[in-house]
Amino acid sequence: QVDLVESGGGLVQAGGSLRLSCAASGRTFSSYAMGWFRQAPGKEREFVARISRFSGSTYYAEFVKGRFTISRDNAKNTVSLQMNSLKPEDTAVYYCAASTSARVTTTRAGYVYWGQGTQVTVSS
Repeated sequence: QVDLVESGGGLVQAGGSLRLSCAASGRTFSSYAMGWFRQAPGKEREFVARISRFSGSTYYAEFVKGRFTISRDNAKNTVSLQMNSLKPEDTAVYYCAASTSARVTTTRAGYVYWGQGTQVTVSS
């Protein structure tokens, strides 16, 4: 069992930056690959980024490449998402999630634990 709690969301103007954090409970954090997803009103939850268990590899959705950076600190049981050059279309609730799969997974089904989400609003 892993409990995930996101923080760092808020309101920002277009072009600005935010850093999301996700704190995980338990002593097995490094056993999981971690991902970020987002869900805008009226839309499906979509994959944003993923990082492997020991930060050896990262994977991003095309629409955030070059703007967002995922990182993790296994000693602190945290995963972060640095978001730069934000756009109004980035407005959504952002969720962190834990995956037991060693392969890159971009679907919700590939993640077994989820946080409650944090709201990001980008104004134009």
